Amino acid sequence: VDNFLSVLRRALSRTFFPVLQRAIGFGSAFEGWTASEEEVVYRVLVPLTPPLGHIFYLEPDTDQQRPGRNFRVLVALECRCPREQQGVHLLCFLHHPDVVRRVTGQANLLDTLCTGSYLDVKKTVRWFCALVRASWRRLPQSRSWDLALLPSKRSCNLRLTNSQESFQVRVLFGVRRAHTPSSMWPESYTMAETKLFRHVAGQVPQDSSHLKCLQLLTGVLARKDFSAHAIKTVVMRLLSTLPASQWHRRYFLLQLSDALEQLRLSLEGKHLEHFIVGNQRLPRQIRLPPDIQSATPPNLFHGLVQDPDAHSRAMQAYLDL
Repeated sequence: VDNFLSVLRRALSRTFFPVLQRAIGFGSAFEGWTASEEEVVYRVLVPLTPPLGHIFYLEPDTDQQRPGRNFRVLVALECRCPREQQGVHLLCFLHHPDVVRRVTGQANLLDTLCTGSYLDVKKTVRWFCALVRASWRRLPQSRSWDLALLPSKRSCNLRLTNSQESFQVRVLFGVRRAHTPSSMWPESYTMAETKLFRHVAGQVPQDSSHLKCLQLLTGVLARKDFSAHAIKTVVMRLLSTLPASQWHRRYFLLQLSDALEQLRLSLEGKHLEHFIVGNQRLPRQIRLPPDIQSATPPNLFHGLVQDPDAHSRAMQAYLDL
């Protein structure tokens, strides 16, 4: 992925599209487990930084109807004029947008990937997928791998296949907080979860079965329409409460029993708190902004509260296990 992004950066070097940063792997494939024995899916996050002459501002969503914490990425033009010659510099989108377009032949980001003044997720995905399609043949890997783009609106999903194997790469995009409808970008905590599993790997016994437990539960329960993230949350809570020594493989059946009991209690109460948000007892290497540490954890089972029929189906699916 990084080789591919290097090719794309060169193609974008003289444009005013978002700057692609180094990809960050996250999710089950990078945590040592997978929810399915079929095709492996590698999820990567590509941080976006503003191009020259632009600034990104994160605006929190105030609509309480949407679950989780969501943000809009406001795109503003930045003055590139020297202070002593305000309004004179010819390559300033803020004061001379028409001149910049004529000299560079490039439109600003507001005219390409935004809806109004906000960076649009779907437009960004379509733009990136078009780049991938146009640039694939420049990579040496294209000689031995076939690339297919899979349909998706909020991520760029790729399938790579050769004569012996195939796997998927799911590329998602984000804006770092430090750079402070379809223009809504949900706040993600996937990197914190991946760091947690790396931390746990150094604490549990060498023959720990916590990943096997997670993989088995997710594989079975996913067929019952339970989300993989809900199952992962249950296991993360057990990892944070049970002593590391109890994750020895000889306790495997006990671990499964504990996880299923925790899931049952959460289903009955229609309540399963997000593990990262509001958690002030995470390992030191997992650093979160203060507002996330002090935030009220969202209920991952909020849909069961709103839909009694969905709750009945979920309980029946659990009883059918």
